[in-house]
Amino acid sequence: MSPATIVIALLIVCFFAVLPTWPHAAQWGYYPSLLVAALILAAALLAEMS
Repeated sequence: MSPATIVIALLIVCFFAVLPTWPHAAQWGYYPSLLVAALILAAALLAEMS
């Protein structure tokens, strides 16, 4: 397993953790999940380029 695969897997877990369906994250809105989605996209692009 490459480090890029591990990073992408962790970012996907983070994406689901910041969804506003959780009670503690209800006030956050979708902003944290959009940020994590951007990080997932960047990690996927970097993994594809290497």
